[in-house]
Amino acid sequence: MSAKDVVLRGLISPIKSLMEETQVVLEREITDPSPAAQDMLNHISRFRGKQMRGALLLLAGEATGATSDEHPTMAAVIEMIHLATLVHDDVLDGAEVRRRVACVNQRWDNQVAVLLGDFLYTRAFGLSLTLKNPYCSCVLSETSRKICIGEIEQSTMRYHFDLKQEDYERIAGAKTACLISAACELGARYPEAGYSEERDRFGDDMAAYGWAVGLAFQIVDDCLDLEGDPEKVGKSVGTDAEDGKVTLPILCSYWDSDEATRRAIREVYTKPDLDKRAVRLHDVCDVSRGVEFAMARARELVDSAAARVKELPESAARDALVDIGDYVLERRW
Repeated sequence: MSAKDVVLRGLISPIKSLMEETQVVLEREITDPSPAAQDMLNHISRFRGKQMRGALLLLAGEATGATSDEHPTMAAVIEMIHLATLVHDDVLDGAEVRRRVACVNQRWDNQVAVLLGDFLYTRAFGLSLTLKNPYCSCVLSETSRKICIGEIEQSTMRYHFDLKQEDYERIAGAKTACLISAACELGARYPEAGYSEERDRFGDDMAAYGWAVGLAFQIVDDCLDLEGDPEKVGKSVGTDAEDGKVTLPILCSYWDSDEATRRAIREVYTKPDLDKRAVRLHDVCDVSRGVEFAMARARELVDSAAARVKELPESAARDALVDIGDYVLERRW
């Protein structure tokens, strides 16, 4: 077991039994009688990672006193939606490796990968409809809409070096932070615990916490795409530049550069048949300055998330939520 696995297992120890229940639900739901489909589902079972989004939902429930017998099912729904987004993202990014195994679009093809992602979405929403209250389905249908809009907006903003930071954060947040925010909000606000003004406030706090942690997660991911070691990251890196995505660290480097350097950055992004664009960016500009700026912004977000969580009653789950912010910030994988 790697050091990072040990750290994360320690962080989610307050919900160990709930995570085990979530795993049982996932094993039951991510299956199909079709041998072809099951072969693919077995393959993507290695993409699940540490199921941080489901864990955050469960921790939010524990930290706010809202945990019900349906929380593990909601956590499984969140994880299935996340898995669907990963399969679709790999198609959009042209990625080759995830969790150190071939992406679905590489082992099979893009058509199969899109269909498999759709399969996971439908299973997730079908499972959400078995819950006693439709609140989970309502929140996650709106969240899925936001994810799609985020991807659409990002695709229309390729090669836009005049992108403002707030626009980058809005798009990056829609892609990544909104699902984490929804997980945290559902954990705290699912109606099974009953309504109260305090619980409503907890729901707001956890939604804001999830958004800040999720956006920090995406910013760190964008930095790793530029500077990460593929062996440590466990997936393809350098895909943002190849796809024309202008992320926060590159925006910062671009803002701080003279016109000649800016022109060189644009050429790295747009020159036909250029290989290893992310590597070449290091040759034409000071990428490290942009990464430093972006990581400082991620730290601001994690600090704001911690401030939200500290308004909750003292508990091991609350402390874990604070520590997960630092875990996200310090990850190099």
